[in-house]
Amino acid sequence: MIQTNHKEQHTLIALVEDKPGVLTRVASMFRRRGFNIASLAVGKSEQPGLSRMTFVVNGDDYTVSQVAKQLDKLIDVIEVADITNESIVTRELALIKVKTTQSTRGEIIQIVNLFRANIIDVGSESMVIEITGEEDKINALHNLLSPFGIIEMLRSGVVAMVRGQANGLANGHIHNQLIGNGH
Repeated sequence: MIQTNHKEQHTLIALVEDKPGVLTRVASMFRRRGFNIASLAVGKSEQPGLSRMTFVVNGDDYTVSQVAKQLDKLIDVIEVADITNESIVTRELALIKVKTTQSTRGEIIQIVNLFRANIIDVGSESMVIEITGEEDKINALHNLLSPFGIIEMLRSGVVAMVRGQANGLANGHIHNQLIGNGH
C-alpha cells in the first residue's frame, strides 16, 4: 500500500469558550508546532458563551489530524472538526480600496456590478468596494481591479458551515467528522 502525504487545504471548525486568552492559546499551539494558518475567522456562535473558529490550513491528512487532536486538548476548546470532506458552504468578506479618476469610475462601477459587489464609500480619488463570496470570486474581482491600482485590501478569512440540518458543530456534536475528546 502506498501512503501519500499530499498537501491540501483543510477546513477546521472549533467551538470554543468565549473568554479572554482563548485565541492566544489556540494561536500559540499552532505556532509551537510550526503550523501555518492560511485563514482564521472567529465570531460568536448560536450558543451563548461560545464562539466558533474557522481555520483553513495547508497540510497532509495525517498532520492536520494531529493538529486538530492537539487543538481539541486545549481546555477552552469544546470540540473540533475537520469538515474538509463534508458538503460545506464557505464565504469570505473583502473590502477593496481602489484608485479612481473621473475617466475610470464608470468602468469600475460596471465591474463591481458584474460581481454583485457593493460600493460602500466613494472619495474623490478612491472607492471602497465590499464583496462577499468564495475565494475564487474575490480573487477574480481583485485581478480585474488591479490595473486601476489597489490602494488597500482587507479579507475577513473564510467562514464555513456544513450543509444540512444534522451536520456541523451544533448542540454538542458533529455528524461523523468529530475529532473529539469527550468534552
